[in-house]
Amino acid sequence: MTGTYEHNIDAKGRLFIPAKLREELGDTFYLAMGVDACLAIYPQSTWDRFTEKFASLPMSQSKAMRPLFANAAKCEPDSQGRIVIPQKLRKYAALEKETVIIGVNDRAEIWSAAAWKAQEEEEMTPEKMAACMAELGF
Repeated sequence: MTGTYEHNIDAKGRLFIPAKLREELGDTFYLAMGVDACLAIYPQSTWDRFTEKFASLPMSQSKAMRPLFANAAKCEPDSQGRIVIPQKLRKYAALEKETVIIGVNDRAEIWSAAAWKAQEEEEMTPEKMAACMAELGF
């Protein structure tokens, strides 16, 4: 998944998911807490790989993931392409109205517009891109 999309959350907590991303995510996908101050959207295939890996962890390690699964939401967009973002997840990612949805390879992420702007300003430099490419062996 790739791209950057700006959309607003409405008064009922609904967010429009762009058609291009809905095609890649499929009819049903999962919304969960992201690694940073964002939410992650996983298509079924990625979620399945994620849960298989989780199931293979020892109980002592897997208990740390309880909040992720307890607050994850199975999503099916409505006829207008919107999903409802549960209040706890909106709070976790500080989502109020203006959001940015970005494609991140095998998932998408939902950021508050302000948090994404700050992240992008910090990370989007030629030096950081060169270091990233070098780390990947390019």
